[in-house]
Amino acid sequence: MTEIVHRLEPMTHADAARCAELERALFDGDGPWPEPAFHAELDAPHVRYFVVRGDDGVVVGYAGIGLLGSGPNVESEVHTIGTDPARRGRGIGTALLHELLRVADRHGGPVFLEVRTDNEPALALYRREGFEIVGTRKKYYQPSGADAFTMRRPARDEETAR
Repeated sequence: MTEIVHRLEPMTHADAARCAELERALFDGDGPWPEPAFHAELDAPHVRYFVVRGDDGVVVGYAGIGLLGSGPNVESEVHTIGTDPARRGRGIGTALLHELLRVADRHGGPVFLEVRTDNEPALALYRREGFEIVGTRKKYYQPSGADAFTMRRPARDEETAR
């Protein structure tokens, strides 16, 4: 069932506790980010974070991107995307990724990310959005020791993005 996302908005410090709660549910074996990590990310001038809220106002998804470099040497890096396990398959992750890519396209340059090699739903989403595997990071995720693919989407300008 596809859900139309109406409440995608910038993340605030008030959202950090809920995002940390979702992190624990999603990434328990891979060092989930604690609440202070979200606060630190929100305070960094080069990152943008977004949330999706359910009808009750509770955060059901979150995502962040780092905008790196300036001039001709710019790139972006997806820091995280997470969706409440009870809400997966409803378009929330796709909507969040589209927002991150919109921001990245305005910044310019290619977009990079890391994803577990066994996360087939995420890999399929990233491939649909033009990402390609460019490398493997052995034992990237800790403490599980899971491998990650590094993926890259070539630079796009706003006119050709979608």
